[in-house]
Amino acid sequence: MIARKTALSVALALICSGCAKTGEITLGGITAIRTACPTVAVPAATGDVTLFSPESSQDQNALDLTALITNVRSTCADVGENVQTAVTFDVRALRTDTQAARNVVLPYFITVVQGGTAVVAKRIGRIELHFDAGQARSSTTGQASASVLRSAATLSPEMRKTLTRVRKAGGEDAAVDPLSRPEVRQAVLRATFEALVGFQLTDAQLKYNATR
Repeated sequence: MIARKTALSVALALICSGCAKTGEITLGGITAIRTACPTVAVPAATGDVTLFSPESSQDQNALDLTALITNVRSTCADVGENVQTAVTFDVRALRTDTQAARNVVLPYFITVVQGGTAVVAKRIGRIELHFDAGQARSSTTGQASASVLRSAATLSPEMRKTLTRVRKAGGEDAAVDPLSRPEVRQAVLRATFEALVGFQLTDAQLKYNATR
């Protein structure tokens, strides 16, 4: 259910923060800046939710409400032992029956994923949408936070040296990507974190999103 933004895609030509500017061409190639801040995203199939009435039906005639998460934004405090990331997002909803005023509460989650697959923390929150009588659309803003241990998100000096070592043209390893080495690849994965936000769906809702 997690949309893979492959962790290593941001690690090509990886170098420690402060050594160069993003996209700068250096003697060793093109550099990319790596920080302890997690990548923030919405996992696949969890960015929207569909409610039916009755709940047991998935017929279009039973469609009650649809909602989606959009405008995901993050602010990361890359200081201290724990790297704190504040996430805000908008929820926009559309309902079919507009006769009466209505409040709808939708559960959502934020989870911290290490190495692309390992969930190391998860919290559930709830967000409320209000519809006035006659109103079909509603929107609101939600927020969540994630914390990552700096030591876990930091590459060792030896691994940084391996990744940033200048390779000279004509050398034996000039064309060898350090990330092709399993131990280097695994070290980068272990130090890479994502903060993922989405609706907390039931099995039926998740299946509906994945198969519609």
